[in-house]
Amino acid sequence: MHQPKWLLIDADDTLWENSVYFEHAFDKFVSLLDHSHLTAGQVREVLDEIEIDSIRINGYGTIKFGHNMRACYQALAENPATEEDLEKVMGLAHEIIDRPIELLEGVAETLEYLNERYHLTLFSKGHPDEQHAKVERSGVAHHFHSCCIVPEKHPDAYLQVVAEQEMQADSTWMIGNSPKSDINPALEAGLGAVFVPHEMTWSLEHAEVPPTSNRFQVVERFSDLRRIF
Repeated sequence: MHQPKWLLIDADDTLWENSVYFEHAFDKFVSLLDHSHLTAGQVREVLDEIEIDSIRINGYGTIKFGHNMRACYQALAENPATEEDLEKVMGLAHEIIDRPIELLEGVAETLEYLNERYHLTLFSKGHPDEQHAKVERSGVAHHFHSCCIVPEKHPDAYLQVVAEQEMQADSTWMIGNSPKSDINPALEAGLGAVFVPHEMTWSLEHAEVPPTSNRFQVVERFSDLRRIF
């Protein structure tokens, strides 16, 4: 593969746990809703539709997830939703925000190794204040030369960060767990990419990925990046 000089690295579910907390919140949400005949899967379908519409307008963020759960509760509740009910739903989102950052296995050591060899940029999407706060709380911010938070990761976003940081696309690789946001748009923009699967990756981030090649690799865990780079 072309010798890399710059590495863009995703944050949520690549460096630290994230989706698992949303899944736990969803499980509690289903219990609160306590619907007489809708399954958890059917409730999920409704919430996903609300999420997709909301993201187009409002973007990402844990509080926005809470508002989406509120809207879902109001749509599906078999009795009129009380303010107390809705406060409990929003409380599930606040529980996520209050969770400590839990680094995935091997992340700290691997970042130290990569930082000695490459220019590292943390490249994530989401609510800027929330994402920056996670980075600071993670204890790994010092491994990165820069941090870039964008509303959405599409090919133009990759081309923009490459241009702004004076990188070269064919010497830049994106590392992440999301086929939809980390892998396919990076490859479309002319970067290399490494897919680090996470079993809890959000369903809305799923997509097909191409076969492995000299521009696209798959590893089992973050620490395996040392074999590639």
